[in-house]
Amino acid sequence: MTRPGQPASAVVSDDALFGPEAAGYARYRPGLPGVAVHLLAATQHGVPAPVLLDLGTGTGQVPRALRPVLLRMAHIDLVDVNASMLKAARAGLEPLRGACTVDVFTGAAHTFAPAAPGRAPTLITCCRSFHWMARPEVLSMADRIAAPHAVVAIMGDGSLWTHEADWTAALRGLIQSYLGEDRRAGTAGTYGGPGRSYEDDLADSAFSEVTEHRFPVSRTWAPEDVLGYLRTTSFARPALFADRHPDFEAAALRLLQDQARGGVLEEDAVFTVLLARRPGGPA
Repeated sequence: MTRPGQPASAVVSDDALFGPEAAGYARYRPGLPGVAVHLLAATQHGVPAPVLLDLGTGTGQVPRALRPVLLRMAHIDLVDVNASMLKAARAGLEPLRGACTVDVFTGAAHTFAPAAPGRAPTLITCCRSFHWMARPEVLSMADRIAAPHAVVAIMGDGSLWTHEADWTAALRGLIQSYLGEDRRAGTAGTYGGPGRSYEDDLADSAFSEVTEHRFPVSRTWAPEDVLGYLRTTSFARPALFADRHPDFEAAALRLLQDQARGGVLEEDAVFTVLLARRPGGPA
């Protein structure tokens, strides 16, 4: 599970990257496969009052998926650098919260500290966001605050940029014709190629006992939904195109409609979950 090697150690401002797209993020980003949700819930078997720490929570996909399955959950900490994302995450959790308490922390993941004693996380999750973080520092923070039997789950399934299909290749080429060959990343810069794998990060941390779980996922996209998804990404967000964004979206819609079969575009992905524990802990 190799991912980018340039962690974002500085806090990204609320408006700099994904903040303005919180509503679109909640609508267009794919959720977690059900099998992955049940795998996460199973890690808490025997834990009487699980505490979830969700790093890079975005609009709260992980806790929203877990809460109905893990009814014993006592507390949730939501961590993100974007205040508008956290607002959306908390609002989305409210109908599911019940007696479970929820705190939000705006800031870089490695700077997190529980707001109150007695809330050591028993499950720490990070979905599609670990590459943005100062990864060794995040794992050190997790070791300081986590319960002895805690599980760290690093999850992801790539993106439409990395997915290999005729339609994604054509879409990637169109983006490059507007923005250049290099993949854009962050607020100003490009993706520099793979660095250390997440497995290497975990091997050098306190959570060095790692198991990998891979779940095939098939999705279908409407062309218009792909455009909505692109607006939430760091490689094709509207600000990168400036006044050319309407032209890009018109060209992208034509391309996607031409590539669609029966009005839909197919994506076959693999959702990978790395479960990491301290050596000698429960399996």
